[in-house]
Amino acid sequence: MSNKGQSVLFMILLAFIFKATGQNKNIPLFTEVIYQGNDQVYKDYPLADNEFYSPILQGCYPDPAITKKGDDYYMVCSSFAMFPGVPIFHSKDLVNWTDLGGVLDDVSEFNPHNTGISGGVYAPGITYNPHNDTFYMIVTAFSGGLGNIIVKTKDPKQGWGSPIKLGFGGIDPSIFFDDDGKAYVVHNDAPDKGKELYSGHRVIKIWEYDLENDKVIHGTDKIIVDGGVDLSKKPIWIEAPHLYKKDGSYYLMCAEGGTGGWHSEVIFKSDSPKGPFIPAPSNPILTQRYFGKDRDNKVDWAGHADLIEGPNGEYYGVFLAVRPNEKGRVNTGRETFILPVDWSGEYPVFVNGLVPIEPKVKLPKGVMNKTGQDSFLPNGNFTIVENFTSNKLDYRWIGLRGPREEFIEITKKGLKIQPFETHIKEAKPTSTLFHRQQHDNFSFTTTLQYQPQSEKDLAGVVALQNEGSNYVFGITKKGKDTYLVLERNKWPGRKGPVISEVIASTKIDVKSPVKLKISAKGDDYSFSYAINGSAFENLGGTLSGDILSTDVAGGFTGCLLGLYATSANDIVID
Repeated sequence: MSNKGQSVLFMILLAFIFKATGQNKNIPLFTEVIYQGNDQVYKDYPLADNEFYSPILQGCYPDPAITKKGDDYYMVCSSFAMFPGVPIFHSKDLVNWTDLGGVLDDVSEFNPHNTGISGGVYAPGITYNPHNDTFYMIVTAFSGGLGNIIVKTKDPKQGWGSPIKLGFGGIDPSIFFDDDGKAYVVHNDAPDKGKELYSGHRVIKIWEYDLENDKVIHGTDKIIVDGGVDLSKKPIWIEAPHLYKKDGSYYLMCAEGGTGGWHSEVIFKSDSPKGPFIPAPSNPILTQRYFGKDRDNKVDWAGHADLIEGPNGEYYGVFLAVRPNEKGRVNTGRETFILPVDWSGEYPVFVNGLVPIEPKVKLPKGVMNKTGQDSFLPNGNFTIVENFTSNKLDYRWIGLRGPREEFIEITKKGLKIQPFETHIKEAKPTSTLFHRQQHDNFSFTTTLQYQPQSEKDLAGVVALQNEGSNYVFGITKKGKDTYLVLERNKWPGRKGPVISEVIASTKIDVKSPVKLKISAKGDDYSFSYAINGSAFENLGGTLSGDILSTDVAGGFTGCLLGLYATSANDIVID
């Protein structure tokens, strides 16, 4: 064998040894994560034995839709460019929920790899069809040329079929199955060409749906709502439609007013699924837009709802809303709330949905609150400790623009993240394992073993609202020295480059593991570190969480907290 051949063989053998023994210092090892939520509202409103907290899904879980088969309830939410797409949850009682992962979990079929974080998929609908014992999830996908798609399964716990592209435009589709077995799709769309009357003027369309061939029937589309409840008042963004049938009549429920301070839920009634639909005289049936901005424990933006018959034949509605912090900023994003619905009269009305929404809801009769126990999602204030000792990583941990499995490895020592050659400011898959921020007051702490080899190497944590609005807190190199650096990235607008600023940096010794912590008290964020069991030291002082808020950063998501590694670091330390 030649000397060159021997050298190549030696390098291959050396690489194998490094991989087998974990001696490659470029691969960061995260050995623990502790997330602690500590909001004052849960201290001020302790639960009685017959109560549970709403929101039921804390953090960025917006646009809920819900269905049932027997006493099994399934709920889906928007996920945008997070992966897997369309998180799905299961419950037996509408109170205690388990996380089933994501509906769109095959990257070869749903690949948001090059989209902004607020692209991807949003506003799903989910409906069980008793006529063929099949669940349908329908959604708009803003990536890969998919458009509106539908997927099916006999059992949501066992996965879903491949996406089927549907031949219509618009957004926010849902599917309805009538008593006679016929199917219909309703969705938001633009008015007919040349008939748009004002900015935000939208319509609701209906199509007949071919169940055998899984497609809308060409030529059956019809506008059933033009503008909203009262077109003369120029209502904006009629969207998120859902059809229901009760006592022989058809009800169309929609969001109106846009996802913001004027958001609401409205209801219409008809003798036919194709209309004409007459608005209820008491609209809206859910909103928070009429109340003072400075009220305590403020819940706002309520709307985008879905109805379901719950335990004991009582109706409930799931919907999105936000809980702004003390400066009115929305860092936890749009969350999933629930309220009972009174449908004893002609039209449904959300119980206490037209007064300031309270943090507690009465349990359905006969239901026990087991949130945070066994496999049920926690609720209220809680602490999550992740040691990465389980073979199956909890579904709360997600990727962005691609599967987490492409860059993580769970070992006996902890979680390894293989760095991608992309950094956090790029609209590409990054090697970042994300967890949603679920409280205004929280801490997110991890223990990291890492020795970067060059200035292109960085590992640590991030607080991210989007690719242009985030904080990076990580370990990297400057020359021969190792540094801990804190960078703020701010997008001044939808055009132009991200403005990056190194807030602070310090030389550190990484021979021992380093603890990194992100903390927040409302709008005040801080970043700190600890070495060799010492007390935490702050780096960079107290910083504003403004860039982690929807109202400043734009888009549709809340703040994500991530374990981050990159081999394309571009932070320059002076």
